[in-house]
Amino acid sequence: MHASSRWKMLNLTWVSFFLTFVVWFNLAPFSSSIARALHLTPEQAKTLLICNVALTIPARIMVGMLVDRFGPRRVFTAILVIFAVPCILCAMATEYWQLVVLRLLVSGIGAGFVVGIRLVGEWFDARQIGLAEGIYGGCGNFGMAAATFGLPLIAGLWGGENGWRWAMAISGVLCVLWAGVFYRYAKDAPPGKHFKASKKKGALEVSSRGDLMVLCLMQIPMVVCLGVLTWKLVGVHLVAPWVSYLIYGGLTVLLGQQILKIRSVNRVVLESGRNGKAAAEPEHRYSFSQVAILCLCYAVTFGGELAVESMLPEYLEKMFHLSVALAGVLGAGFAFASLIARPLGGYLGDKFGRRPIILISLAGSALGFFGIYQIDHTWPLWAVMVVVFTAGLFLMAANGANFCIAPLIRKPLTGQIAGLIGAYGNVGSVAFLTILSLTSVGVFFVTMGVVGAIAFAACFLLREPVRHVAHEARVTPAELTASDQGMPAVAMG
Repeated sequence: MHASSRWKMLNLTWVSFFLTFVVWFNLAPFSSSIARALHLTPEQAKTLLICNVALTIPARIMVGMLVDRFGPRRVFTAILVIFAVPCILCAMATEYWQLVVLRLLVSGIGAGFVVGIRLVGEWFDARQIGLAEGIYGGCGNFGMAAATFGLPLIAGLWGGENGWRWAMAISGVLCVLWAGVFYRYAKDAPPGKHFKASKKKGALEVSSRGDLMVLCLMQIPMVVCLGVLTWKLVGVHLVAPWVSYLIYGGLTVLLGQQILKIRSVNRVVLESGRNGKAAAEPEHRYSFSQVAILCLCYAVTFGGELAVESMLPEYLEKMFHLSVALAGVLGAGFAFASLIARPLGGYLGDKFGRRPIILISLAGSALGFFGIYQIDHTWPLWAVMVVVFTAGLFLMAANGANFCIAPLIRKPLTGQIAGLIGAYGNVGSVAFLTILSLTSVGVFFVTMGVVGAIAFAACFLLREPVRHVAHEARVTPAELTASDQGMPAVAMG
């Protein structure tokens, strides 16, 4: 395979991811403008931020399954087109309830990230996967910064109270236009390589009964986040209390059905515990505990990033009495770091080991949260920018190191694994934003710092992926032993 083909595909993919993030985060820089235009209360504005990330949780799980089944090209194209519609309609909203419904729908576009993880994993081998995923994540994630400081500038070109509407609509139109380009030129796999679709539908496959139990338990926080969203909507009088009880009941049923589906897909695991047979062939086994640790790390790093980016521009605007555009530029420093740190985290993970890099990055992330907590109105703006940018560097490096591990765990399941990890990024953001809405900014940052320290400790249990070549006749004893001890034996195509 020619190297230029790989990098062409990487460029097509990160631009798609970039545009999804521009759409996803086109709300944050205009929070104050929208609140003034639609006469929103502070509680309504905070609830809107939670709506903007809530449905990304089930969307990432669903998209992870779809991409493993139908391939990245079709799924990413559909995402770009489908979610552009509520984005454009959001620019026309005149009532608070319209914004809530449309931002809930728009939040699903955050699932596009999962598609690219699988696509890049198909085109790059283990020697470059960290760097490639880091470039994909870093350049794509820069869409958050572009939305934060770029869209207010676009809005300023039209001026007046409707500038935010023009900026939102333009971002949606760009997604539709790019969808045609992506569908025309993207390929699911390199020439001569077959795209391996997941054979089982509806849930992630695991390798042991213990892993099955952990996977079932991990469904609970995702459903609880949707329950929290319902509770917040009751608080702003958009959902009647009696309706919320029906929703809670529906979510409970949904949780039960998902657990039954997981058990059904992993029937062989349950039967293996009874008849003594192996649950899976050695080359198909992997340690789900590694996925669970990555989920916790991503909840801290990406979840914290989402939460901070959602509130930081408005927070700085009020603290320092800044213009919307200048506050957006300062707030964007948090995401600006992604251009450097995310590829760097992946590259260093490839070169020096993934666990050491993610440990260092998580330690810096936790300290970064505590650093932002110290900011007050007496600080010079240059010092604020330094602290925000430094915290962002560590967070993005941790994200890059995280996803130079995820694609190596079990390639045919990469979409679902990335979907689960990505969903937990949103679990973290919903949890942190809920804490912000119930307490203070200080408690918000201290909580993220504490959870970051917990994730740092958990990463000492993380193991480097063990790679073997897919066409080898059998797994070596060393690899099998590593897999049994919690080190995933990874089939690289």
